[in-house]
Amino acid sequence: MIQTKTLPPPDDRVRVRRALVSVFDKTGLVPFCEGLARHGVTLVSTGGTARALREAGLDVLDAGDVTGSPEILGGRVKTLHPAIHGGLLAQRNDPDDVATLGAHGITPIDLVVVNLYPFAEATAQQGVTDAVAMENVDIGGPAMIRGGAKNHAHVAVVTHADDYAAVLSELDAHGGTLGIATRRRLAGEAFARTAAYDVAIARYFEGPGAHGHAEAALLSAVRRPSAPLRYGENPHQAARFVGEPGEAFRVLHGKELSYNNLLDLSAAVGLIGEFEGAEPTLAILKHTNPCGAATRASLDEAYEAAFATDTQSPFGGIVVVNRPLTRAAAERIDAVFTELVIAPGYEDGVLDFLKTKANRRLIELAPPGRRPAPDVRSVAGGLLVQDGDPAIPPFAQARAAWTVVTERAPSEAEWADLDFAWRLAKHVKSNAIVYARGRATIGVGAGQMSRIDSAEIAVSKARKSGLTLEGAAVASDAFFPFADGLEAAAAGGVRAAIQPGGSVRDDEVIAAANRLGLAMVFTGRRHFRH
Repeated sequence: MIQTKTLPPPDDRVRVRRALVSVFDKTGLVPFCEGLARHGVTLVSTGGTARALREAGLDVLDAGDVTGSPEILGGRVKTLHPAIHGGLLAQRNDPDDVATLGAHGITPIDLVVVNLYPFAEATAQQGVTDAVAMENVDIGGPAMIRGGAKNHAHVAVVTHADDYAAVLSELDAHGGTLGIATRRRLAGEAFARTAAYDVAIARYFEGPGAHGHAEAALLSAVRRPSAPLRYGENPHQAARFVGEPGEAFRVLHGKELSYNNLLDLSAAVGLIGEFEGAEPTLAILKHTNPCGAATRASLDEAYEAAFATDTQSPFGGIVVVNRPLTRAAAERIDAVFTELVIAPGYEDGVLDFLKTKANRRLIELAPPGRRPAPDVRSVAGGLLVQDGDPAIPPFAQARAAWTVVTERAPSEAEWADLDFAWRLAKHVKSNAIVYARGRATIGVGAGQMSRIDSAEIAVSKARKSGLTLEGAAVASDAFFPFADGLEAAAAGGVRAAIQPGGSVRDDEVIAAANRLGLAMVFTGRRHFRH
């Protein structure tokens, strides 16, 4: 049985006299430390953090002066010392601990301000090596965070700039002290942050194809900083955003993103990721479904082709592109009210042009990550956690893994349309049917209980927009369970089909395709999106 000392209760409020400050992300650091200095707090710091504070005119005590040891191994060892961790872990209500501090000349540390090396960001870069990844594994930072959080009865730990204002406000309001409720809340955030950090490292070692443990994925996805949203999917539902949006995107203009905006943005980011490095591609989405998309020689041409698929749905929708947005494309987007414009960049003058409408949100995408984030959903009785559905490989690689199952193989033009339609169908709600020709959508059928219903809706939308299926390709996110779906597509003029295969009636469907002169490809992988 674990034995513990009987000690008097710790003080509800702790006066902050000494703060240990060591951060990689210096956002908001100087104003925060200026506020600490106004309360007479001694700042102990390391390396680049100490330099930044001194350059701002603040008095700083080097950690090396506290430990009596210099930073070694390129700065990898600087705070791992009894003079630091004794000051963090000593219980102020334990006479033995207090005596030990006195005997060794150790001053208690009341506040830890630490954030970690950007491991997730570093390993998200294409071609990252193990050497780079390991250089971004923080050792001293998690040790300080965990030490302070363990001893939150006496120490406060701040691990994110979002907490700076609240901590300063409480110090100002309570004579330079922090209460136990704040210290406990900050400790919980600190342990969540180090847990998610370790999960990210573990998932790096698993590699991009590994499934990992559901609990680890959940920690990585959910135990992050959170911020309230105005409301959820409907005004009567409360909602929060959990995570760090700066890792994926930046809002350059417009009102705060809503719950539904964030859902649509995430869907758009996933879709355009299928066309990374491809020719200019643009997609228009509504309620997380693409209502039109096209690949063309320029983004403005791509917009015209995507919009032609469905001229009604784009109003109030989302436009996403796979390369910096041009002025010509921006002018076409500007002609229709668009909630979100999402691009990896904006050419000169484009932002100023688009900012003329206050209600439009302009989003800049961060570089693509090395693996999709885990997918977490609530269900009755708990949560479901799964790996994200990774992007389809580049066309040449994907084509090599696909199988032509009909007597007639696709022509090169049909191959291009099959690849395009398949990438789009992956991002359409199941049951999903996409018709495409000339690397542009003609009709999209989404979210129906029957695959035939989705096909009929897609055809209806094409006809409504004055388009025909003649010579088109069709993609289905899951197998055609009967030949009737394929026969209906062929009757409309479709000449090629792509689907996962795997039905007990595959032979029947293949025979129908051969009878109708269609080329059909099996991918061997379905893409349900419920």
